[in-house]
Amino acid sequence: MSSEMKTEKAQAAAWFRTLRDQIVAAFEGLEDSHADGPLSDQTPGRFEVSETTRNSDDGSDAGGGLMSVMRGGRVFEKVGVNVSEVYGTLGERAQNAMAARKGIPGMKNDPRFWASGISLVAHMQNPHAPAVHMNTRMFWTPHAWWFGGGSDLNPCIEYDEDTAHFHGQQKKHLDPHGGLLYPKLKAWADEYFYIPHRNRARGVGGIFMDDRNSGEWERDFALTQDIGRAFLPAFVPLVEKRRVQDWSDADKEAQLVHRGLYAEYNLVYDRGTKFGLETGHDANAVLMSLPPLAKWI
Repeated sequence: MSSEMKTEKAQAAAWFRTLRDQIVAAFEGLEDSHADGPLSDQTPGRFEVSETTRNSDDGSDAGGGLMSVMRGGRVFEKVGVNVSEVYGTLGERAQNAMAARKGIPGMKNDPRFWASGISLVAHMQNPHAPAVHMNTRMFWTPHAWWFGGGSDLNPCIEYDEDTAHFHGQQKKHLDPHGGLLYPKLKAWADEYFYIPHRNRARGVGGIFMDDRNSGEWERDFALTQDIGRAFLPAFVPLVEKRRVQDWSDADKEAQLVHRGLYAEYNLVYDRGTKFGLETGHDANAVLMSLPPLAKWI
């Protein structure tokens, strides 16, 4: 494996793009198949796709990505599916935003980096259908490489069977990589997606990892792929079940208040948000995760 890891970088970036294409197609399929229930008489939603760009301090190209956002669908009120491949040098503030890898030996002398990943957040029309987040990524410097990411469910109206299904799919896809892995990544998600100033979790959890480097790139890449593969079978059946339910004004109120909680977390604690803004990535793409409407009481 070369120190530049050009082949591995290309493989990872291609996978994130493939996963993006699969999810976009599945979500537009959910819009098309919504034949009964609230808003089924509306026009099916479609993603608006735009390229994002990033420039270095000297104005040179520093990568970019693809931002795909659907607004005002009959199932999805707002959903974004972003892929990116960015590179350049890390300033001191950006290095400090890398919570898992601060103080990498040699970083100050050679602060080059490369990163690619997929990031998804879905906010639903129906309050009974859960919001969801998924992100996987690869990060490289001349001194170290690692994978990170996961997915978690964020319902405003909780259903135990939905939580069990979501976690069951995560476990099914992680168990081939070792029976101890799912409990570890579940506990990590419970810790990471906790909101200290509210003394509560953001949602009902999922899986999360950062700084994943076993020393075997192929093994860690395979795990990252299976985290991505788990997403659609974990989430789509929940949407199909809940999108047909009627909702009340109280249900919608609960959804808007819960979205406020989600926005607080992403703006105050989320590492990806902090890193994206510190490295000069497109602000609209970085803040794509924020809900279209929210409420604080």
